[in-house]
Amino acid sequence: MRISVVIPVRDDAIALEGCLAALARQSRAPDEILVVDSGSIDGSAEIAARHGARVLAVHAPGIPGATAAALDAAVGDVLARLDADTVPPPQWVGRIEAAFAADPRLDAISGAATFYGGTWLVRYLGRKSLTVGYFRLIAALLGHAPLYGSNFAMRADLWRRMRLAVHRDRADVHDDVDLSLHLPPGSAVRYDPQLTVGVSARSFTRPRGTRGQIGMTARTLLVTSRETGLMRLRLAWFLAALPTGAAARGPLGRLERRTAAASRRGWRRLLRRFPRR
Repeated sequence: MRISVVIPVRDDAIALEGCLAALARQSRAPDEILVVDSGSIDGSAEIAARHGARVLAVHAPGIPGATAAALDAAVGDVLARLDADTVPPPQWVGRIEAAFAADPRLDAISGAATFYGGTWLVRYLGRKSLTVGYFRLIAALLGHAPLYGSNFAMRADLWRRMRLAVHRDRADVHDDVDLSLHLPPGSAVRYDPQLTVGVSARSFTRPRGTRGQIGMTARTLLVTSRETGLMRLRLAWFLAALPTGAAARGPLGRLERRTAAASRRGWRRLLRRFPRR
């Protein structure tokens, strides 16, 4: 299993050096480290090259475009994503490999974060906003576990199925939420609270940092609602999760299959009431 780690960066050389140093200490080394540089002028690309990473220069308008370009260019069977200010523990890559090796049906996995920097209160609130505000509330809205941009991995074939659907040309959408919204219905996505990384708390201390993140999340949901319909997506995931009854045999199996087929027909009729815009 080849594992690529992709890291978008723009003028974040000091944090990037810490991230790459942490990747160099992995008990299971990644097969590729790809740093996507969006026009940095602080030496970020030079630091990446010095650490042995492959550097891809892009002119994307924002993080969504840079992330998409990185996932397009990566060569691994599994594509893992970090931010420049993320510090993965030594077992991070190994835990990702073990998860995908243990479950061939697993399409994507996302983990949590502990925050560094700032006050203890900022770190505590950051942790709660992630575990409660994101992994619970967004998951309840979408009907599946979301992807956290500072700490996730997906199979390359899953990315190829969704790469043309994401908003790679918009800088005003939240890339984590946008990726989560465009996962194909029925994908096996799992949240692993033990897959933890360190992430800088600076986004919570910047002026309008938290408000800006909430605003981008709301805008991303609004854009998708206008284009596709959030209810339509939610129902599509519900339909994909319905059992087929294929494993059952005899009269009970036939009853189960007929019940599932009737349920799917009913939900599809309801789904047609939420057409694409």
